[in-house]
This record gives sequence, C-alpha cells and structure tokens, in this order.
Amino acid sequence: MENKYPMSQLITDRRTIRKFKNEAIETEILEDLLQVASWAPNHKLKEPWRFIIYKDEGSKALGNIIFDIASKAGKMKKSPEDMKNYFSSIPAHILVVMPEDPQPLLKEEDYAANNALIQNFQLAAWERGIGVFWKSDGYLTLPSFREAVGVVPGEKIVAILHVGYPDMTPKAQERTKVSEKITLIDSAIN
Repeated sequence: MENKYPMSQLITDRRTIRKFKNEAIETEILEDLLQVASWAPNHKLKEPWRFIIYKDEGSKALGNIIFDIASKAGKMKKSPEDMKNYFSSIPAHILVVMPEDPQPLLKEEDYAANNALIQNFQLAAWERGIGVFWKSDGYLTLPSFREAVGVVPGEKIVAILHVGYPDMTPKAQERTKVSEKITLIDSAIN
C-alpha cells in the first residue's frame, strides 16, 4: 500500500521547542490549527475542550498572573520583569481547558481526548513550521491561577501550550526500542 501522507516522518521529526523567534502568529492560524486538532477522537463527540489564547499584551498579562501567584506561594526565583520578558518572548500561549465530568470514567475519557487533541495540535503546527512546548506546570491547578484566567469550578486546565516559530530546534533524543516494552501473548492462557 502506498504511503500518501508522510505522517510517520512528521511524528518522528517533531520537537519540543523552548526558544521562539520574535515573530507573531496570526490568530487565524491558531484557530486553523485548533480546528484541525479538534478531529481528535473523543467519546460520543462531546468535544470536551475550550481554549484561552494569550498573545501580544495578553502574554505579558499571563506572565504577571503567574509571577503574582508564584510569588505568593514563595516559589518565584525570577523578577517580575524577567517573567514579563519570558512570556512576551513567546508569540502565543494556549490554555487547554476541559469540563470535569463527575463520572470518573467519563472524566478520564475526556482527559485522554484532550491529550489527543494536543498531540494533533503539535503535529499540525509542526507541519506548518510552528513549534510547541506542551507544559503541565503545577500552578495550573492552583485555585488562584484558575480564577485569574477565568477557569470556573467544574473545569480543569489540561495544559498550557507555548506556541511560536522555532528559533532553535533541538536534536532528536533516542527512544527506547518499543520491543523492550511489549508483552506479547500469542496463545490461549489457562
């Protein structure tokens, strides 16, 4: 069978980007990428996600929020100016937010769907020359942070995605051979 789409190559070429060019990303591009990502498998087509995008001056505001919260918790080693500069140096930040279903199995399915969406987003972005740093820092769970960014009770922040054009692309890191992680059962078990 002919391989129409070089998806395997896209998956293995994708890298986590930590340093971005100082080049804006149009909101329309982010929306297009999120639209593609929304084709992630999700049970009963619930589409259990929403997004909060910070760009431009919004990036500085996000840096201020994180600095204030981390400072109050005694966990901030950077100055407010360093935080503003760090967040301003990243063209866009996307908070991925999901409703927390009260039923544990449905909540887990929704979380899995959101992670599939994030991977789709990363791959679609990489295909367009855009890098992503997928983070799930502890401050995302703090009530003060959630409130400051408009996440209401009954919702969970799955991740924050830092998005931009790569300034530096790291080399691939070796992966463990999957054969070392397979348990094969190829006969009946008594």
